[in-house]
Parts: sequence; structure tokens; C-alpha cells
Amino acid sequence: MKRLIINRRRFLLGSATAGSGLVLSGCDQFDFLAQRGNPVREVMEQANVLTYSAQRALVGDQVLAREYGESEIRQGMRPNGSTEPTTPEYLFLRQMNFEPYRLTIKGMVEREVSFSLAELRNMPSRTQITRHDCVEGWSCIAKWTGTPLGPVLDQAGVKPGARFAIYHCFDNIQRTMSGDILYYTSSDLVDAYHPQSILAYGLNDASLPVSNGAPIRLRIERALGYKQPKYLHTIELVDDLAGFGRGKGGYWEDNGYDWYGGI
Repeated sequence: MKRLIINRRRFLLGSATAGSGLVLSGCDQFDFLAQRGNPVREVMEQANVLTYSAQRALVGDQVLAREYGESEIRQGMRPNGSTEPTTPEYLFLRQMNFEPYRLTIKGMVEREVSFSLAELRNMPSRTQITRHDCVEGWSCIAKWTGTPLGPVLDQAGVKPGARFAIYHCFDNIQRTMSGDILYYTSSDLVDAYHPQSILAYGLNDASLPVSNGAPIRLRIERALGYKQPKYLHTIELVDDLAGFGRGKGGYWEDNGYDWYGGI
């Protein structure tokens, strides 16, 4: 039996182009997507529900994203979106070569825990060569090394009622009169515990560069690029997304992108 494969990126881009004559950008904010009743937004939300249900039902929770050979890495990983956070906390950590850095796991857990970059590097690691798919329409194959997220969450003891992981980041994606808006996104626990979801600290056999998210970038390989948060500092386990931002589960999601972002 042939397995059904849904190319989500092509569907979303095609739907957006048909509905508005514009192509979505992963870097430039399109305010019209946040407006209720917008036909492009409605198409994307319907696609979100369809793809999320189809992938969970047909592809399976543990099926791996395709991995590639070393020879297929033909360029460096393209920096995109935020490439140099300017928050005081991040600038201090960068100046100190990230030695004071801590990744915190909190929320609906038995115990709040935190780990230094050295501690994360000393945990069992996974290396994978995968393709990064951006909602803008470009792709890039790169080699990522990091600590699988699932066992790290287990050290905090995730409570049974938790449904989502919120990923809080250092990058100030937008500046407003009331202060900086920091990037965040989220996933369900299926993606958080997926074997290829790693806390990446290495890229193409070198330390992760600042422009690509140092010191830690989460890789959720079955999702689009905006679901791969850079400059990660806190993971918060919750049962509801409503208490964060506009309640859609992430910065870009609050501005019209779909929450799931699966490929």
C-alpha cells in the first residue's frame, strides 16, 4: 500500500498565493493574516487541522523525518529571521562564552530543573543530517548534533495533565513602545518526545553559531522552520496555550501562521 504523503509547505504556499496573490514570508510580518475572517487565514487554519490529524493518524508518532548523507550537505546552514539577539541577558551570556547559560524546565513538572550548556553536552547525544524547510519556500540540508529533548523532560517529571511544551527564547523579535517582544513557540508532547527532537548545540561538526541560534536551538525535524526555536532558554509544560501571547501558541502563530507547522 502506498503511504499518503502530504507536502504541507507546497500546500500552504499555493493556498496563500491563490487567496491573496502574495507569498508568505518567514521574516516579514503580514498583519493581514492576523485578521479574523481573512480568507487566507481561514484556508491555513483548515490546512492546519487537516494536516495535524492526517499526520498523526497516517504517518505515526515516531516515524522519522528523512535523513541524508554527508555528501548532500552542499552549503552552510542559511541564517534566517533573528540572527543576533540584543537583550541584555543574551549579550551577557555571549560575552561570557555562554558559560553561565542554563536551560530551565518548569511548569507542569514534578520538579523544576535547569542545565548548563556543559551538562547538556555531556548527556547522550544524537547527530542527524536533515532538511530545514522554511515557509518562505527555501530548503537547506545540514548536520545537527544535540541532546534528545525527551530524556531531558523526563528528568523534570512531566505531569500527566501536561499537553504542550512552550519554548521561550532570548531573541527580541519585535520592539514596541512597551518593550521587546521575545520569540516563543510551542509543540505538543508527541513532537517534544519525537526521537529527532533535539536540543542542538552543534552544526556541521562545529559549535552552533550565534546566527543559527547559539547556544541551544531546538530541532523538531517534522516541522517547518519557524517551529525550530533559536536561542532557547526555558521550556514550560502546560495544559493550555491560552495564557501566552495571543493564545495561539507562538509569535508567528499569534500573527496568522498555523500552530502545527508540520511537513
